[in-house]
Parts: sequence; structure tokens; C-alpha cells
Amino acid sequence: MTEDATTTKPAAGRQPPPGLSSRAIAVAAVLGVLLAVGIVVAGQLLGGTGDTPAQSPAPAPRTGPLGLVPVDSPDASSASCSALVGALPQALPNNGGELDRLPLADPAPAGAAAWGDRVGEPLVLRCGLAKPPELTPTSQLRVVSGVQWLPIEGPGAATWFAVDRPVFVALTLPDGLGTGPLQKVSEVVGQALPAQPVRP
Repeated sequence: MTEDATTTKPAAGRQPPPGLSSRAIAVAAVLGVLLAVGIVVAGQLLGGTGDTPAQSPAPAPRTGPLGLVPVDSPDASSASCSALVGALPQALPNNGGELDRLPLADPAPAGAAAWGDRVGEPLVLRCGLAKPPELTPTSQLRVVSGVQWLPIEGPGAATWFAVDRPVFVALTLPDGLGTGPLQKVSEVVGQALPAQPVRP
């Protein structure tokens, strides 16, 4: 008479390894789950491992007038710069919107103006600067609305120098702006200041 296989053979995978009780296996499983949860929570509290960078808080809007540091501007108080600054608009077009002209903190530098949205970096114009050292006989100039500009790239912004007028004019454009501000300022520079040969 043969024995029933279901009563004499243990089911595969049902028996714990020799020396381990089912209670010990259950405790080990719970500890494994708790360890995994702890790693996830610690990763979130400590900012993760770099897979998803933490977002920096949005910059607080600027309030009050914009302070500009003084720069070498030997002709900033000239009649040419006074005429240009007086002709500058109260807003500049940018990507379908406008950048409003910003009030400057006292003592405001002569020959300067700025536009912005009070959150991002401002767009700054300076008139009457010294000749940029980058201007040489072989400089690659760009003509915008009839004005010759020397663009100089910098970290986070580009500065464009108008080099064919009685005074040097610099327009610093933060990265991410459209071409509207440069085109509008070029139009005003072309109307307010007469053209003259470039002096490298």
C-alpha cells in the first residue's frame, strides 16, 4: 500500500531552512521593510541623491529704486548722453510683453537707465563709457536698426556697445531676453545721436 504523496512530502518552498523558525523569518522580513522605508524617508529629508535636484525658492521681487554701481563713464554728463537718456522710452518690448523703466537709487549715475520686471536681472543702459578694449580694427560688428554694435558675451548676460556715435553706449542684456529691447534702443540711439566713423 503506497502512501499519499500529499501527506508525506513537504510542499516545495513551504518549509523554513533548518535552524530558522517561521517567527524569525517574519521578524527579518519586517526589519527589511522598515529599513527600506527608512532609506526612502532619509533620502527625502536630506535632499535626495542628485537624481531630482531640489528646486531653489523663487527670488523675492525687488522693491524700491534700483542701485547701480559706478563705472568709468568720462562722457556720461555730455550733451549727447543727456539727449539720449531723455529720449529713452518708459518701456521696452520683450517677447510679447514689456519691460518697464525702473527708478534708479540716488545718487543715480549720469547717463544710465534700466528696465525690468523687478524679479529677473535688469536690462541696463550706460552712456558715455570709455572705449571698450575689445574694439579693434578686426572686431566683428553687428548692425541693428542702422547702429553698429560690438557684442561682448559675459556670464549670464551680453553687453552690446554702440561704437559709431559721438559717445560709446553700452546695453547689458540678461540671458533669456528677446531681440525687442536691442532693436528699440537701437532705433532711439539712431535718432538721438548722429552716426560717425567707428574709432577702433
